[in-house]
Amino acid sequence: QVQLVESGGGLVQPGGSLRLSCAASGRIFSINVMGWYRQAPGKERELVATITSGGSTNYADSVRGRFTISRDNAKNTVYLQMNSLKPEDTAVYYCNACIVTDPSSTYIAVWGHGTLVTVSS
Repeated sequence: QVQLVESGGGLVQPGGSLRLSCAASGRIFSINVMGWYRQAPGKERELVATITSGGSTNYADSVRGRFTISRDNAKNTVYLQMNSLKPEDTAVYYCNACIVTDPSSTYIAVWGHGTLVTVSS
C-alpha cells in the first residue's frame, strides 16, 4: 500500500508565501511524475504543476513565475513553494504521484487527501 501525505497549508494574506510538502510512503520501487493539483469551491480540479524524476517541470499559466515545484527523490517528497499568493489561489491542494510498486508492475496514480490553502486579508 502506498500513501501520500500533504502538509503546509493554511491561511495567508495576499502577497504572502506558503510551502507545501507531500511525502510518499509504503511499497515504492520508483516514482515517475509527481505533481500538485487544486480544487477551488464550485470548480473542477486543475493542474498546478508537475515534475518528473529527472527534474523537468510544467506549470499552469496562472501560477507560472509565482510557484516553484521541486522534489527530493531520496525522500520521495515533492514541494510547492508558493509566492505572491492571490485570493484566487484559495483551494484545496492535492498531491499526485505515479508510483511503481515493484519492477514487474506498471505505475499507479496515487492521490493525497489534500491540504487547504486560504488566501485572504
